[in-house]
Amino acid sequence: MYTYMYIIIPVMVFLFIGIKIIRPTQRGLIERLGKFHHFAQPGFHWIIPIVDRMFVVNITEQMVDAEPQEIITNDNLNARVDAQVYFRIKDDEESVKGAVYNVNDYRYQIVNLARTTLRNIIGTLTLKSANSERGKINAELYTTLHNETISWGIQVVRTELKEIDPPKDVQETMNKVVKAENEKIAAIDSATAAETVADGIKRAAIKKAEGYKRSKILHAEGKAEAIKLVNEAAHTYFIGNAQLLRKLETVENSLKNNAKIVVPSGSDLVNVIGELAGTVLPIPKKKIDNTVRWKNERDD
Repeated sequence: MYTYMYIIIPVMVFLFIGIKIIRPTQRGLIERLGKFHHFAQPGFHWIIPIVDRMFVVNITEQMVDAEPQEIITNDNLNARVDAQVYFRIKDDEESVKGAVYNVNDYRYQIVNLARTTLRNIIGTLTLKSANSERGKINAELYTTLHNETISWGIQVVRTELKEIDPPKDVQETMNKVVKAENEKIAAIDSATAAETVADGIKRAAIKKAEGYKRSKILHAEGKAEAIKLVNEAAHTYFIGNAQLLRKLETVENSLKNNAKIVVPSGSDLVNVIGELAGTVLPIPKKKIDNTVRWKNERDD
């Protein structure tokens, strides 16, 4: 019985060692005695220990960092550049075989290829253009990596330029320039706004003055028209007895206002009133002198 146990246990261990499980996110290559034997899909697999060997490859999207590096730009400035590359190994047999047999450590190779490509691209640009043309740099980096990794069975999904940092002193100078430009734009906007407000106030004052001028003109024209109509009415309607009545009304108004009337000696009151009303000729100058003398003697 112990003899059977010595046989069964090693056989079970041998069988257990050969068990391999491939997950849905993986694909495998099985080699037998150093030669490719078959392609392993997700699921249960058993290989012959020692004789067979399985290489498992992850087919999900992966990311590698190109690692920060100092790159001299076209204007002889050092820029600290970093980028990330997103890729995946295709799930077909040829692509998996390419990732295992056509390249030694594809992750390491992608990092070095990305670093070299960045140096070639940014080295032809100035620091300012490199910062303003990130999209162009990403596109060129993606195209180069895509073309170079096709034979590796790798699909480059996208590339991301993380940073392009100039030296500290250059960055401080650039910040001062940007700040000055922003202050200049703000000052121009403020001056434009003030000018707009001043123009509005000026236009309002002009319109107000024009309105006042127009109202005065209209008022004066109205008064002139009224006077004209009164004169025309007087010439048209106040004739004969009407004129006499108007003159009497004038005398009446004068008497109501306590006006003093000097009556010459020997004159009739009716004649005086008539003269005040303008119905007779004015008193001669000699008669006026006698009237003044009589008034002075009476007062004494």
